[in-house]
Amino acid sequence: MKAALLAALAFLILSAGTARAETPRQYCARVGTEDELRPLPSSLAPRVVHLFGLEHMPIAQVLRGTVIRCMGGAVLACNYGANLPCGKADTSAALPAGAEWCRQHPSADFIPAYISGHNSIYRWHCADGAPVAAGPVARIDARGFLTRYWKRLD
Repeated sequence: MKAALLAALAFLILSAGTARAETPRQYCARVGTEDELRPLPSSLAPRVVHLFGLEHMPIAQVLRGTVIRCMGGAVLACNYGANLPCGKADTSAALPAGAEWCRQHPSADFIPAYISGHNSIYRWHCADGAPVAAGPVARIDARGFLTRYWKRLD
């Protein structure tokens, strides 16, 4: 009896929550700015397909590979692609992972992204056997995300 009552109560709570579910636009208007990356709701998939030129990508893949977040009350989307980071940018001007590369390539014109990371705002090279940051060469928004990967869905 107790289990049945708890199940009924849970159903009522869940039903009430879904009846008043906010759209992403309503949610972002309410919270303003939030850095949490959330899955793309299917209702926004057509807009993402158009904005990112994903007409030949299966919708299921668009949904799996796209996240949204709120900034200034607006909904922004990012579609992960090959080496396209949607998380916050790496703004560190230190690259410990590049030390070994630069020891082996003391005057290399570049440090490969698989070492520096695809989310670094710097272009890296080696000078006298040590990693050196040039730039910044990538812009970040006020919350620290790379602007070139995020598009406003409004």
